[in-house]
Amino acid sequence: MSEPDHGTFFSTHRAGDVENLVIPMRNGLCSQKYKPVDYKHLYELAAVEKMASAKIQLKIKKTEQISKINKEQTLLKQHQRVWWQEHKRLSENRQKAEADIRTFLDEESHKHNFFLDMRDLEHKLSKERDTYQKNTVVPLWQLKENLKFRLSEMQCYLSEESCLKSKFNPVEMLQKIELVKKQQKAILEFLILESLALERELEDYNTKAVAHSFEEKNGLFLDVPSALLSLECPYPELKTLVINEYQKLASGYWSKLQEIDHQLKVLSRNIDWKEEDQWVFQTVINQYPSNLRRRRTLYLDVLQRYLPHKSRHDLVVHEKAWDRYHFIRNQRRVLILNWAQARKAFLLKAATTVAEASAAHEAEVVLADTRQKQQELCADLKAKVLQWKAQQEEAAQLQAAVAARRKERKDEEERLQKEREMIRRAQDKEKLKKYWAEKQLKWQEQEEKDLQRLEELRKLMAEQAVKDRERVKFRQALLEKRVLEKKEQALQEAREEEEKEKCLEALRQQVAVVAKLDPARVVADTAASRARVGIGTNKEFDLQKPLFKLHTYSEQQIISDPRLRVELALREAGLHKTLYAKEILPKIPPLKVPRRDMESTAFKM
Repeated sequence: MSEPDHGTFFSTHRAGDVENLVIPMRNGLCSQKYKPVDYKHLYELAAVEKMASAKIQLKIKKTEQISKINKEQTLLKQHQRVWWQEHKRLSENRQKAEADIRTFLDEESHKHNFFLDMRDLEHKLSKERDTYQKNTVVPLWQLKENLKFRLSEMQCYLSEESCLKSKFNPVEMLQKIELVKKQQKAILEFLILESLALERELEDYNTKAVAHSFEEKNGLFLDVPSALLSLECPYPELKTLVINEYQKLASGYWSKLQEIDHQLKVLSRNIDWKEEDQWVFQTVINQYPSNLRRRRTLYLDVLQRYLPHKSRHDLVVHEKAWDRYHFIRNQRRVLILNWAQARKAFLLKAATTVAEASAAHEAEVVLADTRQKQQELCADLKAKVLQWKAQQEEAAQLQAAVAARRKERKDEEERLQKEREMIRRAQDKEKLKKYWAEKQLKWQEQEEKDLQRLEELRKLMAEQAVKDRERVKFRQALLEKRVLEKKEQALQEAREEEEKEKCLEALRQQVAVVAKLDPARVVADTAASRARVGIGTNKEFDLQKPLFKLHTYSEQQIISDPRLRVELALREAGLHKTLYAKEILPKIPPLKVPRRDMESTAFKM
């Protein structure tokens, strides 16, 4: 029962109604203005209201329960969808891993005996798994199917008790179920013990692997790589400097990695959860992809189901710590990747620097050898130059003696040449005077002939000027005559045009149509409509006969023109508007060359 609703018994009144409440007390309880109160009726009304309130509260509770159930079912459906996706992914990964392991064993079994032992162990485990399934799982499924069948028989033959007693014995079936439970319990305990032993063994191996990986990681960071130690550098100081720089870089990354590992240890130390609970938490969160809607609500709901001994506050706190741990792990992974890249880049840069130093050293050695060779060559050249200088001085003395003798001979020849030249010039002067006298005589004769010809030309030009003036006067008179004739012809044409218009107007007046008002003709048949239906026609009409006689080119003649064919081909190809089409179309000759008098000159201006 719900609490009574006292809201109906409280009356609301204002402060001004105090006087009205005081009046009944003055008049007394036996006043005729008030009737006695029927408490029994009031109790009945209160009970009815209580019952209605209880029904309403019951409906609200049912609605809340149904809403809670629907919400639970919706969450379970979403969880089931995620679980099926995770099951599918894990199955695919398992099949892929088994296939990879099988392929690896098949490929390596021919090389090493260890892989043959692994393959035999796989066959042995497969047989044990099949035997376990046959002895444990199959009887359980058979028992389950038998129970389903017996329950269906009990539902069908519920009224036939004797038949049921003879066919089905519940006590014997319960004994079988208890026996199976005990067997399964013993088997599960044995399997749990084996799994715990395997887990301890795997933990030992994991501890050894972690220690080994820590030693490798320590060596990877702090030990100088063999690639740097094996570098052949001609300068020991440079090699020492490169190794020191590598150690500085490695110590910087190693300090950052130790700091991150210290943060991870502190976080792991602050988490007071069991390893099993942490594994459940991490597995459940990894099942739900990051792009899923309402992901946090879903995995928190599942964690509350799997870890009922943990409150929501504990889950949220552990979630924040796990996010922090996961973030630091990602930082550690990124730091290791950065170190690998920096180490690779440093080794490459160191190799490049050493190679450059070796090249520079070789260049210096080559330069020293070259300088020594140059000094030896300079000494040889100096000796040769001194020898050449002596030879040049001796040759210069011989050349000076030869030149002196040649100069004497040349001076003698020049003196003789000057004498011969003076004689030749005197002869040439005499010849030149004679030539200029003859040339002057010829010029005078030619000038007299030119003056005579000029006088004749002047006379001819004067006669031609007279004739030209007469011709100009004649042409001017002829032009005036033609202008007058054209004016007279234009006037004659204007008069003929006026006469023609008058004749045409008179003809129009003669053939003008004067139609009378005839309404019946509007709705009557025309000659064309009567001819179409065959009224008033005697001779047959040739439907194939063309309506008009055409005097033009046929379709075959038009198509046979090569210009049209080329234009259609260009249009089909979509090139009829290109510059190539505009350039080539005017150059195509027609099928029949037109006559010269029919050629158009409109586009040649």
